Amino acid sequence: MTTVGILGGGQLARMLALSGAPLGLRFLVMDTVADACAGQCAPLLVGDYRDEAALAEFASKVDVATFDFENVPAESAEWLARRIPVFPNPRALASAQDRMVEKSLFRELGIPVPDFMDVPDRAALDAAVVAIGTPCILKTRRLGYDGKGQFRIRSTADVDAAWDALGAQAAKVGLILEAFVPFERELSVVAVRGRDGGFRTWPLTENWHVDGVLSASLAPAACDPELAAQAQAHARALAERLDYVGVFALELFCRDGVLLANELAPRVHNSGHWTIEGAETSQFQNHLRAVLGLPLGETRMLGHACMLNWIGAMPDAGPVLRAAGGHWHDYGKQPREGRKVGHATLRANDAAELARMLRETGAALGRMEQVAPVLAALGSL
Repeated sequence: MTTVGILGGGQLARMLALSGAPLGLRFLVMDTVADACAGQCAPLLVGDYRDEAALAEFASKVDVATFDFENVPAESAEWLARRIPVFPNPRALASAQDRMVEKSLFRELGIPVPDFMDVPDRAALDAAVVAIGTPCILKTRRLGYDGKGQFRIRSTADVDAAWDALGAQAAKVGLILEAFVPFERELSVVAVRGRDGGFRTWPLTENWHVDGVLSASLAPAACDPELAAQAQAHARALAERLDYVGVFALELFCRDGVLLANELAPRVHNSGHWTIEGAETSQFQNHLRAVLGLPLGETRMLGHACMLNWIGAMPDAGPVLRAAGGHWHDYGKQPREGRKVGHATLRANDAAELARMLRETGAALGRMEQVAPVLAALGSL
């Protein structure tokens, strides 16, 4: 029986383990904390990702390794790759860990991106603000996620505050200044590439964020076929350049009919959670198929779907479970402000039925504010 090792023990690892059970797979999860939620579904090895003894124990017990988050040290991935198969490869992981490297890669591939500049020190920040203009966003080059490690500069009067907030990180993880994009929509394309180079994407997804954290995802996004093809072409170009194996997501801004790349997530992705019930093959099972060299599954949609994230605490499950196409996911985490603790997916045969389900469920949960932008996108607000 094949054992898959997962570095990182959050909800993504948990869902990977659950999706791998029908394939007869075993799992070993490695995380730095003993209460990692994936440990409720698979054996858990607690250790530091830079501890070679812990990594050696992990490697001795698995046949192949993957990740559930992108901040696993690239050096640890490289160490493992010299001993066992690791997918995606360490180069792909490293490219996505540094925003400067990532944005430069987008530009090299001809994928449109907002203007950006490296910010090694305060003088460089002042020069970058002048060159890029305001509004703009100062970000850490590494370790930021879900809106963390960012400061929005609305005018030159905010530069001092931005440096006070993030300047200490310049020497540790680096900083980058990016032009603010007055986008019309946030979209993502979730894609998978197999060991044999086979490539597939799920339908383009529209996303809404609150305080930098994903709140809702709608699939398929309402867009013309040319825009969807453009997103798929960008994803394919990245996968080919990085010799990527597994699932990844390319986050995109849409402005004036043009897609601009925001981030590459080298893992299964929050905006692809709807695929568990809403697609022929979920992102989680296709990731496992890819890293194991198995045939990729079909990615076609089964109707229309909306994923709602639960942040901080779980709401009442009743309204979702009473809906004919309602599906509930509790990550087994302790409630905490800003923490992703679960999600629900509503699936329907058509957009009108999905809109009805969203209105009823949103009202019953007291979450009309969360579902309102989705209803507007469906033309049902």
